Amino acid sequence: MLISPPDILHVCGCCNNCHGGDEECVHQENYRKEFASRNVHLLTTMEKWNEKISEATRDGKIVVVNFSALWCAPCKTIAQVYCELADKYSSVIFLTVDVDELAELSTSWEIKATPTFFFLKDGRPADKLVGGNKAELQRKTAAIVNLESRSRN
Repeated sequence: MLISPPDILHVCGCCNNCHGGDEECVHQENYRKEFASRNVHLLTTMEKWNEKISEATRDGKIVVVNFSALWCAPCKTIAQVYCELADKYSSVIFLTVDVDELAELSTSWEIKATPTFFFLKDGRPADKLVGGNKAELQRKTAAIVNLESRSRN
């Protein structure tokens, strides 16, 4: 899926001060093209991480977190599937964490390989997937969504 530049800025909250020659913003834009969609939020600051986790906990939402890197081939391969899942399960918050931008967060979550996915319920890990296995990502996402819908009934 190709995302137009206005969508990239809207979806991911890139600073409005970006200039074409700014290396950091070019990195973020490239990252967004690979790993974000309308329903996937790219996080590059602890402030955004805390904001999204607090929002999910407050609203009782499931969160799926993709710890990935722009240089990671399996991350690029699974990114489209991740975006499709985000579109399918719009009640779930899908986050992508750039392990290079948020190295301290990645270390605190003991990320040893990318991609690594965490499935959070009530702000706590409910499941984990290491690697870019498409079928397993689809299965685990569906399972946590189904678990959540059963617990509400």
